[in-house]
Amino acid sequence: MQVTDYMRQLGQQARTAARIVAAADTGVKNRALLAIASAIDSSREVIIAANQKDLQAGEQSGLDAALLDRLALTPERIDGMIEGLHQVASLADPVGAISDLNYRPSGIQVGKMRVPLGVVGIIYESRPNVTVEAASLCLKSGNAAILRGGSEALNSNQALAACLRTGLAEAGLPETAVQVLEITDRAAVGELITMPEYVDVVVPRGGKGLIERIANDATVTVIKHLDGICHVYIDDEADAEKAIAITLNAKTHRYGTCNTMETLLVAESRAEELLPPIAELLVEKGVELRGCPRTRQVLNGAVAATDEDWATEYLAPILSVRVVQGLDEAMAHIEQYSSRHTESIITENYTTARRFLREVDSSSVMVNASTRFADGFEYGLGAEIGISTDKIHARGPVGLEGLTSQKYVVLGDGHIRQ
Repeated sequence: MQVTDYMRQLGQQARTAARIVAAADTGVKNRALLAIASAIDSSREVIIAANQKDLQAGEQSGLDAALLDRLALTPERIDGMIEGLHQVASLADPVGAISDLNYRPSGIQVGKMRVPLGVVGIIYESRPNVTVEAASLCLKSGNAAILRGGSEALNSNQALAACLRTGLAEAGLPETAVQVLEITDRAAVGELITMPEYVDVVVPRGGKGLIERIANDATVTVIKHLDGICHVYIDDEADAEKAIAITLNAKTHRYGTCNTMETLLVAESRAEELLPPIAELLVEKGVELRGCPRTRQVLNGAVAATDEDWATEYLAPILSVRVVQGLDEAMAHIEQYSSRHTESIITENYTTARRFLREVDSSSVMVNASTRFADGFEYGLGAEIGISTDKIHARGPVGLEGLTSQKYVVLGDGHIRQ
């Protein structure tokens, strides 16, 4: 079958399934989620064996360490997928919820009802656990999904797709409610993002190049963030112990994620005190430091940072460091270089913290917390379909509510307009 015909078939099947899933009650959707979790638990050996094939192929093809880390399915990550499914099942179902219901002078009642988006296409790279996260959120929010994982994770994704089909069938829902592409042809992506008659929204998850291409070429709505240039600012009134712990975690907890800190900003008044112990811990973990002139005066081992460094998402053990005069200069730097993903301030000053929260224009803004918390699971969403740095419809980690829209509902009792 030609790629175009294959994708059109998937689209038609998804559109049909979407109507069924949208009408399914919460109990049916939860049964499907729990059945999928059970299928994954009983298929651990099959999933890990499939993942090992992908990892071996990735090593042979020269995938770097960060991509191999994203690709790996450890027992702990499988546990995380199962826990995520249970958590999504426990969450309130947004579909059908009516809000802002008020009487109008005419006597009618006007409110808003949450409804599914319809068919959601998700395009992602490397991380096979996204297959389950995306499926669970789309299903609970009443949407059908078409999932296109990276070619490097084909075996892993097909093993997980089998579990998805099993769970859907056990709950009496169509197996086509979640379809995982079985082909790796890149032309399939071009088809998926240009089928507005079948697909209502596309969510790209991957590198900046992939997301830019989809955003530029898509004829359907795109929920996206291009990159994660995240900042931590250590304020004049930061607690030293908190500053060291948060900085270390924000950078070294995992290098290859979009919520990893890429730039550390330090108030001049604290640079001499805090930069040396922070640098020592980072260097012990193999992190290369690239600093401004003042940073390099304090840290002899730091190399000179360029303008390009401030605007780079490394996804690697590299950190840009800049000493600033204070809050205003820190926020000006963030305004210029941030990708509007996640920023954090470390301070004990309530007024300073409030200014940072109010004035920093990013999808997640934090006080005394690691940027690594910018995650749907950590926010209580169960999982996330992705992170949006756009300002319309959804912003930040996109969970169940972000996968729904609202329509106006009107309740009357024979009312006619005068």
